Amino acid sequence: MPTSSYLRACLGTVLSASFMLTACTAQSPPSVQPNSSYQNPNALDPTTITYTGLEKVDMTDYKAPAKELNHKKVDPPPFPTQLEGQAAEGPTHTGQIPLAPQQSQPAPPSPSAELAPKKAKQPDKPSRTTALQQNQNHNKKRLTLSQLIKKYPDLLLLHGPMGSNKVALTFDDAPDTKYTPQVLNILKKYNVKATFFVVGRLVEKHPGVVRRMAQEGHVVGNHTFNHSLLTRISDEQFQAQVNRTQKLLKSTIGYTPKLLRPPYGEISESQLLWATSHHFTVVNWNVDSKDWKQLDQAQVTANVLNHAKAGSIILQHSGGGPEQNLSGTVSALPTIIESLQSRGYHLVTLPELLKVSKQQ
Repeated sequence: MPTSSYLRACLGTVLSASFMLTACTAQSPPSVQPNSSYQNPNALDPTTITYTGLEKVDMTDYKAPAKELNHKKVDPPPFPTQLEGQAAEGPTHTGQIPLAPQQSQPAPPSPSAELAPKKAKQPDKPSRTTALQQNQNHNKKRLTLSQLIKKYPDLLLLHGPMGSNKVALTFDDAPDTKYTPQVLNILKKYNVKATFFVVGRLVEKHPGVVRRMAQEGHVVGNHTFNHSLLTRISDEQFQAQVNRTQKLLKSTIGYTPKLLRPPYGEISESQLLWATSHHFTVVNWNVDSKDWKQLDQAQVTANVLNHAKAGSIILQHSGGGPEQNLSGTVSALPTIIESLQSRGYHLVTLPELLKVSKQQ
């Protein structure tokens, strides 16, 4: 082997050993600083190496050291002097092993916030009209019918003068084409005048029957348009029903009635006062035939004759629902007329008994 080649092989072996020694010392640095005056007696001085007697080194299987051993010096990140979320005046940690950075967490709610009651959802504010109606309903205690009669004896009439010999026959829920004509026929036969409280929607259906009432001398009164229970509807609805029926009767019989009878005899205080202020005479009854229960002739007759007296206002019906049977009323009417007349009573209309006009 040429001398130059041999020297290059020896030099490569020395450099490889030196490189591996440097890598190992980089991984395990000494805990103390080396003494600069110390010299390793085994260290090789390249200037004094003799190559005589050295064997050839085979570099075929030589592998370069892993790249990760070729570390670069990286300065550690400076440790923060103030931890996140820590007060500024808190202790610092300079010089200690740095901690892993903490993720910011949302602040827990305060006990007062957790214990504070949640505000309930406020309901929608009622309209002004609704609020006024509710206030009126709360401020005014509803009076019963007997309380109304006691409080307003001159506004809600039940009978006429007790000292007279007059009695009034009244018929509600007219007209229809089945029972009302039969009642009219009987009254005509006995030449008796009566008072009919008509329902507006039925007047629209049977205007001819209502005109016959007026033509034969009977008095027509207002019984609202739909026969509603007035204490369950608003005052505005009540007034609208009454006024609608008034206009309808004006065009049918030529006058607007003064007499008003609430369906079922029920009316509120405000409705009664409104009706009076609009020149109505509100009339109920003090003798109930109870024919609306579809009683037979004997029962209807007994209910009337056992309670009738001077000044009485007698309630009967000449119309009703499609299923209602008023044959007991029709059959009992001749006996009632004859019996009352035999007792000396004159059967008259309500305007004559109460001494009021039939029209406004």
